[in-house]
Amino acid sequence: MSEINFISTIIGVGILLFAAKLMAELFLRLKLPIVLGELLAGIIIGPFALGGFFIYKEMSLMEITEEIKILGEIGALVILFMAGLEMTPKEFLRGGKAAFTVATAGVVVPFFAGLVVFQMFGFNALQSMLIATALTATSIAISIQVLSEFGKIKTPEARLIIGAAVIDDILAIAVLSVVSSMAGNVESIENIDIMNITITILQVLGFFAIILVIAVLVIPKLITPRLWKAKGSVEGIATASFFGTAALAGLVGLSPIVGAFAVGMALSATKIFENIRSYIEKMGLIFAPLFFAIIGAQVDLRAVNLEILALSGVIIALAIVTKLFGCGLPAMLFLKSKRGGYRVGIGMISRGEVGLIVAGVGISTGVLTSNVYSTIVIMVAATTIITPIWLKMEYRKEQKTNLGQSKGKDQ
Repeated sequence: MSEINFISTIIGVGILLFAAKLMAELFLRLKLPIVLGELLAGIIIGPFALGGFFIYKEMSLMEITEEIKILGEIGALVILFMAGLEMTPKEFLRGGKAAFTVATAGVVVPFFAGLVVFQMFGFNALQSMLIATALTATSIAISIQVLSEFGKIKTPEARLIIGAAVIDDILAIAVLSVVSSMAGNVESIENIDIMNITITILQVLGFFAIILVIAVLVIPKLITPRLWKAKGSVEGIATASFFGTAALAGLVGLSPIVGAFAVGMALSATKIFENIRSYIEKMGLIFAPLFFAIIGAQVDLRAVNLEILALSGVIIALAIVTKLFGCGLPAMLFLKSKRGGYRVGIGMISRGEVGLIVAGVGISTGVLTSNVYSTIVIMVAATTIITPIWLKMEYRKEQKTNLGQSKGKDQ
């Protein structure tokens, strides 16, 4: 990294982190989701808004460099490791059938709905497949943050959201690997080999199962106070473990966040759980707001026109409806609760990194136009903003209901 890149990166991190915490304070006082404030901080202070005016010697001081994006991805790993700590392997397996069903519906419904709807709008089959793929993956980090704020991370619907979102991410990565392999050759859409697609998806699922088993069997034996006596060694080895496993997941074609989640689960039932959780929560105080601010800072609203707004309206509506019903309905059956299932549907609406990756694949191969690229980015940003507000409103209703009932009993 050159000295100019280094200076640009540390200035960008400083500005984004300061703005995120400032907006977090404001949103806390307004009784709004803190994560929403951190996202809006990124949009407002990013290079496409106020950050564009921060210029020194003809150099922009607010650039989202590759180094800053990498720090954001590290933030996602920290958030998913924290989520893994809240769910033991036994709990994950206990909810396996429900999580797998909800996740599968949450991928299949948006994908085929997107494929049909966008072909009706005149897009060819490959373009429609790419847009549909962007609709599949849930960004779990947003919902986790809201659930944590309300102390609901251990509720049945929260556990189902986390479990389903992890499987959802794995399935979405599998779909992306198939679709992106077609992106370089538009004609290949006519000769889709269903068997090859099925094998690819099963390979991805198999890799995740292997990583999870290895993590559960090896990590607790590796990270133990009996082996590590020096101050901070256990915490350091835990961090190295979830970074290493995340890298392994990435190397075999999975999303790195899946590896971080697996290590978190492996440590959730160990004796050092409390020490690790206390340490990683402090890490999360820096990396979580930075992650959300960086997502916001990459939203460029300058290129928006009527065509993009119209298309964005369609894709946002489709993104909300397909997850709300695709995930919410099966969740209602498994939880035996309409309200719980409804919350699962809301918690699965937010899209994230996979949507942005799909947009990048489409634009780099020339399959998607710049307008469609902007539309996918707007959809990711909009669902990321809508989800925490909606989820928080749901839990506020519950608080008011419980408060009213307790007052009634007192009287």
